[in-house]
Amino acid sequence: MALCKRRSLRVVLGAAALVAAAAATASLWARLQDDGVHDPRSPAMAQLQQPAEALAPLPRDTAGNQVNWVQALDSGAIAPRSTLLDSAPVRTRDDSFLISRFGSMPAVRFPHRQHTLWLDCANCHEALFKSQRGANRYSMSAILEGEQCGVCHGAVAFPLTECNRCHSVSNAQLLRELRGQPR
Repeated sequence: MALCKRRSLRVVLGAAALVAAAAATASLWARLQDDGVHDPRSPAMAQLQQPAEALAPLPRDTAGNQVNWVQALDSGAIAPRSTLLDSAPVRTRDDSFLISRFGSMPAVRFPHRQHTLWLDCANCHEALFKSQRGANRYSMSAILEGEQCGVCHGAVAFPLTECNRCHSVSNAQLLRELRGQPR
């Protein structure tokens, strides 16, 4: 009898934890009627999916809209269209490169893979960035003003307040890599 009561208690507690987790997750995203962007009187509101319904099943993140989009893509939770036109070739790159000025901030490792899984190269090259090594001058001022990386970061990608997402390579690590030593 005691074993049955313990199992029942575990089931009830487990169910309560799931309900609490779902409620906490739902509270991350404002309802469209309450977000200050959508008109709650619009007849379109009945057609739109609520953010909590759409985003809660996806892997969590600590920034922006609280979704780790790269993990969602890698796990198969989402499968965005690669191109607008079926006939357009899909180009991806797996390499990365370092951006540094040996300042007080850690260097930036730019991963092509995460970017080309979402975007064709033409979205950034040649308008935002030249395809030639050393041809680009990066500026945090420009990025913060919505240019260069700031075209997406701060708008549709994780926000610019997450400095360590980009500035992730210490100067010591950078020097080791430049000398050809392992990470």
